[in-house]
Amino acid sequence: MTHPRTGLGWLVLAGVTWGTSGTLGVLLRAESGLSLLPAGGYRILVGGMLILGFVLLTGRLRLPTTASAWRRVAALGLASGLYQVTFFSSIGYVGIAVTTLVTIGSTPVMVLAVEALTGRVRLTGRLALALAAALVGLVLLAGSPPEGIALGDALIGAGLSLVAGASFAAISLLGANPDPGFDDATGTGLAFVGGGLVILAVASLFGPIGFAVTPLALVWVVALGLVPSAVAYLSYLRGLRTQSGTTGSLVALLEPLTATTLAAIVFREWLTPVAALGAGLLLAAVVLTTIGPRSGVPRDTMEPELHP
Repeated sequence: MTHPRTGLGWLVLAGVTWGTSGTLGVLLRAESGLSLLPAGGYRILVGGMLILGFVLLTGRLRLPTTASAWRRVAALGLASGLYQVTFFSSIGYVGIAVTTLVTIGSTPVMVLAVEALTGRVRLTGRLALALAAALVGLVLLAGSPPEGIALGDALIGAGLSLVAGASFAAISLLGANPDPGFDDATGTGLAFVGGGLVILAVASLFGPIGFAVTPLALVWVVALGLVPSAVAYLSYLRGLRTQSGTTGSLVALLEPLTATTLAAIVFREWLTPVAALGAGLLLAAVVLTTIGPRSGVPRDTMEPELHP
């Protein structure tokens, strides 16, 4: 059985490793000239291949055993692929700050709404305070929206960001309600390979998906597939075995905190005092989410342990 506190540890690891994607993506683009959308495709394609390679080499390959498990593979592949497409497309309309704000800010609200309606979580004062701190913190951390954006572009970008948020909410809800016939590692690997191929097919309609293959570019591609994809998503799904999707989506707020910290260290992009206050509020939201009694339904008594 997975202990609840161990589950929180896996969620924290997921949030931190997700935060490396921006830095790795920028390093990959600088080395190879690869644009953002195909980079998102390679990210989960390589991540899926690494996961499947690992389970094959270790003899832990467990293909889905039921029709519902195969449907979960398809749903996870669709959700992860749709997230990459809509998130990176939104950046083209409204920029990184607004896209991140709308996507990551909307996800916990969507997950909480579904889990509250289904009776999985109860909206406590502590949880409401964490949501409020998260939303205000994201606004402050993202800063002011870029000037000169036309109303049409703003609406399209916001819509794409909301779809990205809904996609990640779907991943959170799927992970919080496991299927006994679905193995986390094998299923995620299959879903990522399928999703990555679809993204690259879509990206090819808008431009080249090839890139300059150099040793350093390959390092960044593998790192992008390994750390914020394979490690992050498997950690997230493992953590959701004992935590609600609402808790998972709030702990995932560690992603922008990690991203801004790495940007400061690697690219010397230091936070303004206002942004630093926003980062502090995000950290407070994560702390509020992880302390005190769990708000989710205890699942160790409901579901069998799944071995990745």
